Order: sequence, then C-alpha cells, then structure tokens
Amino acid sequence: MKLHNFFFVVYPYVCLTVFLMGSLARFDRDQYTWKSDSSILLRRGAMNWASNLFHVGILFLLFGHTVGLLTPHWLYEPIISAEHKQLLAIVSGGIAGFACFIGLTMLLYRRITDPRIRLTSHRTDLAILVILWLQLSLGLITLPFSWAHRADAGAMLVLAGYLQGIATFRPDAAPLVAMAWPFKVHMVLGMTIFLLLPFSRLVHVWSGLASVAYALRPYQLVRSRRLNVPPGQNLPGRTG
Repeated sequence: MKLHNFFFVVYPYVCLTVFLMGSLARFDRDQYTWKSDSSILLRRGAMNWASNLFHVGILFLLFGHTVGLLTPHWLYEPIISAEHKQLLAIVSGGIAGFACFIGLTMLLYRRITDPRIRLTSHRTDLAILVILWLQLSLGLITLPFSWAHRADAGAMLVLAGYLQGIATFRPDAAPLVAMAWPFKVHMVLGMTIFLLLPFSRLVHVWSGLASVAYALRPYQLVRSRRLNVPPGQNLPGRTG
C-alpha cells in the first residue's frame, strides 16, 4: 500500500515539478538543443506516412486524454452521458492509438535498422521511442478492460476523478486499488514520460505553444530599397 501511495500520490507531483522546472532550465541554458532532431531528410518515402500517422495520432491522444479526463462530469453531463463518452473515447482513442502505434513502429524500425539514421541518433532518441512504444502498447491493452465497463463508465469515472484530484491538489489513490494492472502501469509510465521529457528530444512539444504566439505576433516595420521608399517612411509587414 505504501508503494501504491507513492506512485499515485507523491510521484505525480515529482514528475510535474521536474517537467516544468527542467523545461524552464533547458530553455534558459540550452536553447539550441530545443529541437526535434528530425531525420526526415535522410529517408523519405514511406517514412513521411509513418511520421504523419505518429504525430497526428499522438496529438489526438494527448488532447483527448487531457480534455476527456480533466473535464468535470457535471460539465459534459447535459450534452453526453458518461457511458456514451466512454464509448466515444474507446472508439476514437482506439483508432488514433492504432494509427499512432503503426507510425511509431515504422519509425522505431527505421531508427534501429537504417545505418544513416543510427549514425545521427543519440541513445536517448532510441530509448524515448521504446518508452513511447511501450506506453502505446499499454494504452491499447486497456481498451478491452474499458469495453468491459462501458455500461457504467466505471473505468473512465475512476480515472477522471483521480486525475482531477491530482490537478486540484486533493489526490485520492484509494479507488485505483481495484483497477486492472494495465491502467496502473500505463499511468505510471505516462508520468515517467513527463519526468524524462525535459532531458529528451520530446521537449520540442513545447514549440507547439510557441507556434501560436508566432502566428499572432505584431506587425514589424520593414524598409524596401527596391521600391525607392524615402528614408523617413516605413512599410508595415510581417517578417519570418
């Protein structure tokens, strides 16, 4: 029971603290490492499909997990019942999960077998791909367990209540004791990914937020010699 409380009461806050503070420290000290180190230029063709399947799938899963589990039950209950919401999560999450799994498997196979990719890869690149592959596998394993409880949405309500408790600093891990083991391992490994994120190539996911700020950036003044603009006059426009 002590180990259970550590992993589901203490460990989440350890991972979130390292995730936030580690990301901030890396951005402050090593901004030039804030990138994905993409290898798409070394091998194209089918790998474009693999990359698209992986990124679209994992973004859908990340958004679905965040919104689906952190949204209070009373907020969506007038629109959709908990039972139908869990069924929707099983179907949509299963499709996205399988697509992401196929893409990640192809990318992992390429990184292991392609000599050019291996030469430009770090050990952490392979390690993080293996961890993500295991996490996706565990997520897919939980689908039959969720399907078995679709009539009462038991699994979803327990997980949502626990994560909302973590978000509001009122963690209650007791309901998780009766959960099937794939859910527990899936959650612990997910927390571990957040723990490792600041020290791996996954840190570039923060750039998705930066892209929104870039699109909304203010206009800058640009001078053009070709248009013979007088020295005191400027042309408004965007740079980039």
